[in-house]
Amino acid sequence: MTENQQPRTYVIRTFGCQMNVHDSERLAGQLEDAGYAPAAAGAKPDLIVFNTCAVRENADNKLYGTLGHLRPDKVANPDLQIAVGGCLAQKDRGEIVKRAPWVDVVFGTHNIGSLPTLLERARHNAEAEVEILESLETFPSTLPARRESSYASWVSVSVGCNNTCTFCIVPSLRGKERDRRPGEILAEVEALVAEGVLEVTLLGQNVNSYGVEFGDRLAFGKLLRATGGIDGLERVRFTSPHPAAFTSDVIEAMAETPNVCHQLHMPLQSGSDRVLREMKRSYRSARFLKILDEVRAAMPDAAITTDIIVGFPGETEEDFQATLDVVAEARFSSAFTFQYSKRPGTPAATMAGQLPKEVVQERYDRLVELQNAISWEENKKLVGRKVELLVAEGEGRKDAETHRMSGRARDGRLVHFTPAGPAVDRGVRPGDVVETVVTYGAPHHLVADGDLLSHRRTRAGDNAEAGLRPKTSGVTLGLPGFGAPAARPEPVSGCAL
Repeated sequence: MTENQQPRTYVIRTFGCQMNVHDSERLAGQLEDAGYAPAAAGAKPDLIVFNTCAVRENADNKLYGTLGHLRPDKVANPDLQIAVGGCLAQKDRGEIVKRAPWVDVVFGTHNIGSLPTLLERARHNAEAEVEILESLETFPSTLPARRESSYASWVSVSVGCNNTCTFCIVPSLRGKERDRRPGEILAEVEALVAEGVLEVTLLGQNVNSYGVEFGDRLAFGKLLRATGGIDGLERVRFTSPHPAAFTSDVIEAMAETPNVCHQLHMPLQSGSDRVLREMKRSYRSARFLKILDEVRAAMPDAAITTDIIVGFPGETEEDFQATLDVVAEARFSSAFTFQYSKRPGTPAATMAGQLPKEVVQERYDRLVELQNAISWEENKKLVGRKVELLVAEGEGRKDAETHRMSGRARDGRLVHFTPAGPAVDRGVRPGDVVETVVTYGAPHHLVADGDLLSHRRTRAGDNAEAGLRPKTSGVTLGLPGFGAPAARPEPVSGCAL
């Protein structure tokens, strides 16, 4: 690019889980290192990247439908480049350019670091470039990342999964679990905090099995404790653990480390032990509920969320009732509920007993009704409670109408609040920290309409106000092992409501 040329612009459209969101941050970091710039809102970009998901049945239709809508744009502007990556690209491979020959680049989950090179090669050769590797080429953490948020960031502790759940296609697309060294993880967290980030979420396909690759089954609890020594890091979350690998030392670390939040996402999937066996989920409902009891004994204020699949092949009414019974006993603060989706390449796709859509829908509706009632009851209990909020951006769809802002409590609940009162210091911004009192509990959120009790301006808020987002270089340092956490000041408040 010459001095007078404008940089090529890009947009990344992300589908799927937190892993894909974090991968998109890595893609953005590489593109910016290669001279690209984010496209302005509403402007037509020079490059569109799709980071895809393959978990849901309609993922294919959604992608190919979107690609079809882009064909006229490509005809009108042959210099426009279109790239497809992620799990669906890993699964469909060359099929994508067969069905959408106007796509320029296809890359998989194991070679996200190849995107800039593949784009350049496609421009030079004037033909599509498809590169799908069977194993990890470069650990994602070694790649630069342009973070989406000024105040909260994802940090991968591992990639891949060693489980064999019969409904899940992820292990075949993401590969076996690969663990990062603790020193690398902590160095990345420190780099983010140095950029003003207040909250990190430790991310893994099966996050609490972290350490399996280097032979330390207690490594995840140690990692949680080690984050307590990082000065300036106010909140630590993690997702998603597997009940079969969940150990008491992790609960102790959550309870005893001040900046680890009292929030736990624990996927149930089914309350039926028979269905759990068919799913190859190596725990049973009694074990699951025992973990929740232990968590609540150590952290009575913990908010526990879950994932549940309705309509797994062969699920009977008795099986489904077992799920309802566990949900009623577990008292989840919220649940991500899914209707079973057949995915080619998974064992469950060929199982007998695939249920009719109307049966699955009726059961799904009953589950949602029950969980909504529980969520509402649990949220009503919080009325009158003081909460500390990390002010968020874009989480309240009606904030403009209600003149509220939104933030996350330390237990992960979404709170819409009024940014007013004598405590406000020159205006509340995303990334600032406020305290307020809950005035209303709805099924999916809380409301706090009184004056703020306190308002703390932060560097993250400064960055958000200036439109700045952290950019981190790849982190590759450290060996297995955790030092004693350094002394740190007492946090403003504990990680609980």
